Amino acid sequence: MMKKMFFAVLAIGFLATSCSNDDDNSGNSNAELTLNLTGLEPLGDDYVYEGWIIVDGAPVSTGTFSSVNFPQTFDVDADQLNSATTFVLSIEPAIDPDPAPAPTKLLAGDFTGVSAVVNSNGIVGDFSNASGTYILATPTDMDNGNEDSGVWFLDNSSGSPVTGLTLPTLADGWKYEGWVVFDGTPISTGTFSDPSMADDNAASSIFKGDTGNGPGYPGEDYLQNAPAGLTFPTDLRGRTVVVSVEPYPDNSPAPFTLKPLAHMVPAGAATHTAISMGAGPVSTMSGTVSRN
Repeated sequence: MMKKMFFAVLAIGFLATSCSNDDDNSGNSNAELTLNLTGLEPLGDDYVYEGWIIVDGAPVSTGTFSSVNFPQTFDVDADQLNSATTFVLSIEPAIDPDPAPAPTKLLAGDFTGVSAVVNSNGIVGDFSNASGTYILATPTDMDNGNEDSGVWFLDNSSGSPVTGLTLPTLADGWKYEGWVVFDGTPISTGTFSDPSMADDNAASSIFKGDTGNGPGYPGEDYLQNAPAGLTFPTDLRGRTVVVSVEPYPDNSPAPFTLKPLAHMVPAGAATHTAISMGAGPVSTMSGTVSRN
């Protein structure tokens, strides 16, 4: 019931037709809001982080920031801060004509007294039960000699392919993305929302072969048009396969902070054989927010 009430408050606030900001309260006394967050990474020039407090069901901006060094303190209208029930952190365009929060909300938590414990589980997704299986194969060409140059997130251990990824449905503003890390360089397998369906670039990938789009699951064949410094086809054994959670839209060519699944392909991995993934390096983000 508490979780339902929490999301009801968010829904009311973020669907409001207008929202407040500090400029509406010039002349009022201010109080300090201090953020102490872990796991955030720089967003680049096009996006910033923005804090929000929920006051009487409406979002009030507490300010934007780009630095990911904490703690950070912001001046906020004292009456609004004392009345706030929830803190939310979002990712916003650096030049943003929309005063309302973007769908890309990253952290949230309710105030208890003067502080709030915030995390990504309740607002992006809970990855505590995430699991994954993949195979090495290159189904988008007719050459059987390069089967170790493709990765597909499916499980064929029963004799027929089924969904290989067990992942929660993401909140609006987020997508999954698969990656293979080549000597420190991550190359995307494509973005997707539903692990039981092909990823978004299934038909348009520049890396796949010329004879088809592959099975109806996320994945990629690295067969041609290799980025500078790499050669395709290649051997994915010894490389790291990652599934990340990405803000959408996303202007970064690198994986975002949230990486719930990862696995180094074993040196002796057989092609067309199910391989289990392990937990990734970052499956949740968290922190504390205090007001005084």
